[in-house]
Order: sequence, then structure tokens, then C-alpha cells
Amino acid sequence: MKKWLTLSFIFFSTTLFSQPKLLSWNLENFGKSKSETTITFIANTVNDFDIVAIQEVVAGDGGAQAVARLADELNRKGAKWDYTISDPTSSSAYKTERYAFLWKTTRIKKIGKAWLEKKYHLEIDREPYFCTFQYANKQFTVATFHAITKKMQPETEIKYFKFLPEEYPKLNLIFVGDFNCPQSHTVFNPLKKMGYLPMLVNQKTSLKKECKNGDCLASEFDNMFYNSLKINSLHSGVLPFYKNFNSLKDARMISDHIPIWLEFSVH
Repeated sequence: MKKWLTLSFIFFSTTLFSQPKLLSWNLENFGKSKSETTITFIANTVNDFDIVAIQEVVAGDGGAQAVARLADELNRKGAKWDYTISDPTSSSAYKTERYAFLWKTTRIKKIGKAWLEKKYHLEIDREPYFCTFQYANKQFTVATFHAITKKMQPETEIKYFKFLPEEYPKLNLIFVGDFNCPQSHTVFNPLKKMGYLPMLVNQKTSLKKECKNGDCLASEFDNMFYNSLKINSLHSGVLPFYKNFNSLKDARMISDHIPIWLEFSVH
């Protein structure tokens, strides 16, 4: 009887309490310039997660091929991965890029086609890329985004994010990526009033060019905003991968941002 109860608890824990692990990473100029050693390091870093959202995939110069190389490397590590890559963003005033999602097919199911935001593509230089996933019969939609630089005032395009929950009222949205803007900025207040909470608070995520007094992180730019009425944050954090390198110069061959991650359950 006790054994049956234990097995039942394990069954219900795994089926009722969904715990997908989502990682987001700005992989600076992710394209043909990334060596096989770099691809292997990235794969080892993200392998324990279920969904990986990548920003700054190069529109040309082998960006899509780099994502395929990463998926191939991940597939050698014991789990089956699939991926989807966006078309180039429609930016004409700034640098066009692609986005990508990778996911473990044994844990995550992709629902329908992924898409670039159409309604606000003129107002947002690199319009977010949406993809709906399913885990344990619960669906959620991840919108990955790379804002214009701080100097160009990313709040001028982030302000349109407050309209996206109304545009997609049936979707359980999670906004992830490099906002080039701290979560404390007032531009996020409308989302917060709707129940969207930042995953990270006062957590820097971009790399300095040199560490100063042991401080290697520069700005609080990367984050995830999730609807607290629909999602429970279970665990979250960052991966300070640069600590595996002798210098920040070497680490920045991977990226000038660290990965951020969220483990969550869907109501």
C-alpha cells in the first residue's frame, strides 16, 4: 500500500505539477563566426533545459546554420531536440536579425507555427517572435525579443508590449529576452499592473569588458515577464558562464550576455 501511494505521488507530481525549464540567451552575433568549440560549450550550457530562446541570430552569415549546428550538437547528448528559426526581422532603421527556439521533443510539444509580431512591426525594430508550447497538457506562448540599444531608447518600442496581451487574449504569454532596459523602468508598469512580474530584480546580465574588483556584470538588461495569474515561478536564476574562462575577453567569444532561466508551473 505504501509503495502504491509513493508511486501515485510520483505520478501525480509529474503530471499535475508541470515544471518546464525555459532558458533565454542573447548569443551575440550567433552565426558562422561561432566555432565548433563555442557551439559545444553553448550546448553543454543549455542541455539541462527544456526550451531555449535565442536572440541575436545573424540574419545572414550562417545564422540559421549556426542554430542547426547547435541542435545537432544537442541531439548528440541523449535527448531529441527540434528547433524553429524566424525570418529576418523587418527593421529598416536598425540591424535586422533572426530569433530561434530549440526544445526537447520528449518533454515539450510545439503547437502550430511560430510567428513574428505583425501588428507592431513598424513600431518595434526587431519585432518579437512568438511560439506556443505544450507541457503536461498545459499551453504557454513564449515571445522572444531583442530591443534596440539603450542609447536608442528601447522604451520607445517596449511601450507597445502593453498591447500584446489584449492582441492575444487566449494566449498565456511569457515575454523573454534582451530588453536593453532594466525591469525598474516605468515602461514596464502597464504590464506589471496586468499581473506580469519580472523574473529577475536587480540582477545584471550583460558582461563588462573587464572585471573590476571582482564585478564582471554591467547592466540589468535580460529578463522574463510572466503572467502571475496564470504561471507560478518555481525557480529562476542566471548562469555565470564567464567563470569558466580565464578572462572576460575569452568569455565574450561566446557572448556579451549571460543566460537567464525560469522553471515554472502553469495554473
